Amino acid sequence: MKSFLVSRQAVNRFSTLSSRSPNFCRNFSAITASISNSDRHLSSHEELNLLKYPKSPIPISSLNRYFHCTRETRLSESSVAVSDDQEEDGDDDNGSTNEFLSRFVWIMRRKVSEAYPDCDKTTVDGMLLLIVQKVVEEIERGGIGQVCSSAPSPSPSADFSDDLWNTVWEVSNTVLKDMEKEREKEKMKQYIQDPEVMEMCRFAGEIGIRGDMLRELRFKWAREKMEDSDFYESLELQREEARARESVETEFGEEGTICPDEEEQPQVLSLPKRKGKFRYKIYGLDLSDPKWVEVADKIHEAEEIEWTEPKPVTGKCKMVMEKLLSLKEEDDPSALMAEWAELLQPHRVDWTALLDRLREQNTGLYLKVAELVLDDKSFQAGIRDYSKLIDAHAQANRIEDAERILKKMNQNGIFSDIATATTLVRMYSKSGNLDRAKEEFDSLKSLGFRPDMKIYNSMIMAYVNANKPDLAESLLREMDAKDVKPSEEIYMVVLRSFAQLGNASAASRISTSMQIDGIQLNYETFSLVIEAWGREGDADQARSNFDYMRKLGHKPDDRCISYLIQAYKKRNSLDKALNLLLQLEKAELEIGVFTYTVLVDWMARLGLNDEVEQLLVKISQLGEAPPVGLQASLCYMYSRAKNEKKTLQTLGVLEAKKDQLEQNDFETVVTGLKSGGFEKDARRMFDLMKALGFAPSERLKMDMAAPTGFVSRAARMR
Repeated sequence: MKSFLVSRQAVNRFSTLSSRSPNFCRNFSAITASISNSDRHLSSHEELNLLKYPKSPIPISSLNRYFHCTRETRLSESSVAVSDDQEEDGDDDNGSTNEFLSRFVWIMRRKVSEAYPDCDKTTVDGMLLLIVQKVVEEIERGGIGQVCSSAPSPSPSADFSDDLWNTVWEVSNTVLKDMEKEREKEKMKQYIQDPEVMEMCRFAGEIGIRGDMLRELRFKWAREKMEDSDFYESLELQREEARARESVETEFGEEGTICPDEEEQPQVLSLPKRKGKFRYKIYGLDLSDPKWVEVADKIHEAEEIEWTEPKPVTGKCKMVMEKLLSLKEEDDPSALMAEWAELLQPHRVDWTALLDRLREQNTGLYLKVAELVLDDKSFQAGIRDYSKLIDAHAQANRIEDAERILKKMNQNGIFSDIATATTLVRMYSKSGNLDRAKEEFDSLKSLGFRPDMKIYNSMIMAYVNANKPDLAESLLREMDAKDVKPSEEIYMVVLRSFAQLGNASAASRISTSMQIDGIQLNYETFSLVIEAWGREGDADQARSNFDYMRKLGHKPDDRCISYLIQAYKKRNSLDKALNLLLQLEKAELEIGVFTYTVLVDWMARLGLNDEVEQLLVKISQLGEAPPVGLQASLCYMYSRAKNEKKTLQTLGVLEAKKDQLEQNDFETVVTGLKSGGFEKDARRMFDLMKALGFAPSERLKMDMAAPTGFVSRAARMR
């Protein structure tokens, strides 16, 4: 800070300022406090010294006006009255200048004292007076903005070093920022008392907002009100400036001094574009905030607004409550609940407060206590309390607990409403109880409720899981009739179900509906349609969709190719299948274990055992685990070849993976064992098939009823 220099010449010339002090005083005559608190009045001793030593530095207290040196920003009430001529020059400008100088002197005194700790107070006052005089001259020349320009200008006087003037510039900018903050603070005081802000605070208080939150909201609303006011004021100023420019341009245009080519383009004024999401406000409250969702849920659950506060829990009652909160999920809380209720005599709001604490600490215990509280008369249980518990158990897939609470609700004379029925539909659909899900779904319709997307999706999933995609498709048609657009995901679920069942016509209808609804068909959609035609055995339709998919730029994978080969296998079109494989090889599309598995099954049914062994070598070279259907084909081949050892080996693998077998796999194994003379093994696999819930085909039933070793030709080629 030693670079903060005032030249000796400036200090020595300080005594010459006494003759110029009246001009200086005009600029800050309203500043009231002295630079030195101890020099409030000029003593007679000081007057004698001034007369005796006119060259000595003049203390700042010797002037007729004084600097304000306190931290407060407002002007002193004891200031010397200004003349009538000065009032006419503009009180606002003088007040701003005086406040600026007052703050400037306060900060500058500290910096001068830090730079010259050895100088006495009189010398510091002299330096300050010289600095302030130069600042006042700059203000008179160009205003306060001239001193606080965007970048420090070179020192305007030879008496000041550049470091000193940079410091003056920094302090001036600091003072202006402080003055701007004070101006905003004073302006905020007006908007805090604005009637509209007060009305919003009253509304917030009525809905239960108090304390620090209400205070923060009040300041937030006041600031928004102030920003809106400033915004419209700026628009008004821009409009006035535009009108002024137009009037000037009109005058110049009449005089012919401005050529049309040289005229400036008119400035287009417009409101700023909205950014971000829409915010919904009522009485100034931002209802877009997620916290208001919780408030609305609580009011909806209570079916009325609770204005009462919970009773304070103290003494023995508090100890009982702590014991209750510390229980484990398997403990019985009924005894502690009864003791707590006897001590506190709770109302509904007290029970609600207890349940909220339990839900935060132990969800399992909360569900148990909440169910017991339903029977307490002081709780005044409503349908929302029952439905909330039913929903909690339904989400955890605890069907018995949810049904127990539903039964208790009906016994107490409370019947399911729309929200409860919706929860039950989702619960039964998820658990696979199709009959109860259908019952609750019909109940919703009888109550006059129009099912939404979630309800329809739940029912469609229930039908799909029950292998009834036809009913799911009927719901899709119902959704379309009621202008409820199904999502792409739910379309794909139904399409996948039809493909697995081999219902190709229904799969084609679903894909067409997707296109009508504006859903672009992707690779998975084409693959499922090809799978459906492949399982049905229509090779022409499967090949047509396959070629169209490749034309659109989709590259088929091994699974998709296997479905097309499967269609050729059902038609026994070996030449077309081989031709397809050659084309794919030329297109550098490699086949994998799924296609090889279909070929193995085809070769095994044709009795081409050597070709099957070659395919098995290729499968082993791929290093991938083949599907379990490959073992079913091998079992069929070894059974027909009377190879007992390998037949029993493959049969043991199949029995170990029985949960992965499909109906076609069981049909293949049983047919092979029957035709190969393994009657007992065929009967055992047939019974296992029925035990796992697969319904044997009529042809298989006929084969099992036929004599040993007899199998129809159609069964062998299946």
